[in-house]
Amino acid sequence: MVAPAPAQARFTLPIAGMTCASCVARLERVLGKVAGVQQASVNLATGQASLHTDGSTAIASLVQAVEKAGFQVPDSQVELAVEGMTCASCVGRVERVLGKQPGVAKASVNLATGRATVSGHGLDAGALAQALSRASFPAQPLSDAEQQREQRQASQQQELHDLRRDVLIAAVLAVPVFVLEMGGHLFPPLHHWLHVTVGQQPLWWLQALLTTAVLAGPGRRFYVHGLPALLRGGPDMNSLVAVGTLAAWGYSLVALIAPAALPAGSVHVYFESAAVIVALVLAGRWLEARARGQTSAAIARLVKLQPEQARVRRADGSEQCISVAQLQPGDILLLRPGERIAADGTVIEGHSAVDESMLSGEPLPVDKQPGDAVSAGTINTTGALAVQVQAVAGDTSLARIIRLVEQAQGGKLPIQARVDQVTRWFVPAVMLLAVLAFAAWWLLAGRLDLAVVNAIAVLIIACPCAMGLATPTSILVATGRGAELGILLRRGQALQQLAQVRMVAMDKTGTLTIGEPVLTDFHPRPGFDPEYVAAMVAAAESVSEHPSAQAIVAAARAQGLRLPAATQFSAAPGLGISARVDDSSVLVGSADHLAAAGIDTQPLAAVAARLAEQGRSPLYAAIDGELAAILAVADSIKPSTPDALAALHRLGLPLAMVSGDNTITARAIAAELGIDVVHAQVLPAQKVDVVKALQASHGAVAFVGDGINDAPALAAADVGIAVGTGTDIAIEAGDVVLVGGSLQGVASAIALGRATLRNIGQNLFWAFAYNAALIPVAAGVLVPFGGPALSPMLAAAAMALSSVFVVSNALRLRRFQPPRGEAA
Repeated sequence: MVAPAPAQARFTLPIAGMTCASCVARLERVLGKVAGVQQASVNLATGQASLHTDGSTAIASLVQAVEKAGFQVPDSQVELAVEGMTCASCVGRVERVLGKQPGVAKASVNLATGRATVSGHGLDAGALAQALSRASFPAQPLSDAEQQREQRQASQQQELHDLRRDVLIAAVLAVPVFVLEMGGHLFPPLHHWLHVTVGQQPLWWLQALLTTAVLAGPGRRFYVHGLPALLRGGPDMNSLVAVGTLAAWGYSLVALIAPAALPAGSVHVYFESAAVIVALVLAGRWLEARARGQTSAAIARLVKLQPEQARVRRADGSEQCISVAQLQPGDILLLRPGERIAADGTVIEGHSAVDESMLSGEPLPVDKQPGDAVSAGTINTTGALAVQVQAVAGDTSLARIIRLVEQAQGGKLPIQARVDQVTRWFVPAVMLLAVLAFAAWWLLAGRLDLAVVNAIAVLIIACPCAMGLATPTSILVATGRGAELGILLRRGQALQQLAQVRMVAMDKTGTLTIGEPVLTDFHPRPGFDPEYVAAMVAAAESVSEHPSAQAIVAAARAQGLRLPAATQFSAAPGLGISARVDDSSVLVGSADHLAAAGIDTQPLAAVAARLAEQGRSPLYAAIDGELAAILAVADSIKPSTPDALAALHRLGLPLAMVSGDNTITARAIAAELGIDVVHAQVLPAQKVDVVKALQASHGAVAFVGDGINDAPALAAADVGIAVGTGTDIAIEAGDVVLVGGSLQGVASAIALGRATLRNIGQNLFWAFAYNAALIPVAAGVLVPFGGPALSPMLAAAAMALSSVFVVSNALRLRRFQPPRGEAA
């Protein structure tokens, strides 16, 4: 019975053996045809396929499809901590349960350590743990994500080791071939001495033996992968190298063994071309793999932020040093100055400053005292702390950040779809051009030797590797750099959308401001007792969770007022509240809210206007149907907001503020901050309409909000940017999450998107322009006009350098610096 894949919207499958964009296109077609697969996206840079299925897809079917296409799915491994095992019989039962799960090829259980090691394809650690728990063996995955990262890293290191070994072997064998054949052209006395001393035929036989060793040894990978792909009708870069080098080697063998079979004047050997091409292509792949390894450096740095050991305080007051993997929610962490925090938690003792720059990108440490939250990976700097653990392993902020970055790195930009359309037909087109070049030189010019040489040059020069790497390598580096700056891209596509933004709209409370308003003014009408009115209003507001209500209640309690109980509370979003307090009806809110109840607010309208002009939000209060007072609350603007808005203006972007405040207050704040467009008195449900109107008038809009009340607007915008905190990083509504909560991240994110699109454009221009310019030269179109030809060896060198150039150019994004917003 074939096991189905995990019933989930998305999972990844590691794939080995991909070398170019043609491999990617072929795999996406093959996987897309497997029953139950709704979408397949293959990433050359990460070596993974992201699959969306309906839950009915068999893992075995996916693996079979990948292997039938000429690629491999490496085994993945999951380790579980298993409880409840007491004897060898338990071990056997656990292994049987695991062996029946989807994708499991082998399960090995150790009774002494309580660990189960499972290997297979597409393993879901959570599902395996649940299966054991249902069988009365409670189990928990041991840092599954970290294991997978370590496996990928080990695979990359093995690839580098194998390539380096093959490059050295190929170079040692190819250099003598090159010297024997080309050395005479560079130094004629050597050529004369060799022919007199050794003779031409023995020299050609020596070249044939050395070249055959190169092709059969280090070059074997090209034929093992390239020729089957060609026979299946899906040629790739391996196919080009395989056909080109075999043509040079085969032609040379005919010239050596049966020269009479060739036309007069065309008896030449090209062993050096075949040998040097293999050596150069392997050297290019080795350099490319080294550079590609650097693209995930940001992920590696984030992973290293997690300490391996933690000090905990036990119930008896003793201290114990344990592995971080053993931490459980509720444990008490003990932290000295300079130590990294091992898990998310809440401070219960002590006072210190914590360096949260790895989460927020902000350099200044943040003061922490009892009740404050702290996050895994941050550094305790000054004092001693005791922290109660809230989240461990894959549930910590750091783990979620790493997970978001990895998901974004596996994504594709819309621009990649056009590249995929081109690369799908690129290799077959190159092979056709090689055939045409061969036919033209042989049939029209009568030069079989030049026909072979130019056809080989066309095959080798046309490298689709650079095209396949142009987009994903830039995404890898950019998402990693964004994470270092406190910018989390939940989808790789957000980079292109950020680059296309033409206006930035933002909520006020919690986005432009701190989000914690305070009561600034209280003006009772003549004849009303101030303390009575303040107590009644605060009592009515005490039921509300609105920030303004909390500010009013806090001010009343600070004065020591007794707050009666409120009943029959109701709230009108964006307008105000009503309640009964001590048998009196109390209304608090906007002029419209009181007007709807038939209460005239005109006696205090002048005071309200003055308060609004000062950037404060006026609220009317009525008791038993009579206007009793006017209050005002104000929310302080974040210190980082002015510079952040200036940075957005420097990027040439107009700014809009969407607020529920009255028009006068909203315009006062907008004028203070230099905001261009103001939409005031907007109810939460109306924000989507405002976003759509801005899109119609300005183009692509980025909306910035706190990710809670602003969720519909975040979803409706072209790019939703959620302002989070160090422990609130996975706001589902946004495409981009600003971990530190600073608006400076908006300008940084947009500038990063623009820089990434420019980088991708440069990569694609190089990849396509390189091929457009050099394929005709390789075909020899300039030779009849006295121009140069391109030897296969030079073609191989240029091809290898093209991929290295693309990856190296993408790595420049690691040096991206956020734009400055300070006034000049």
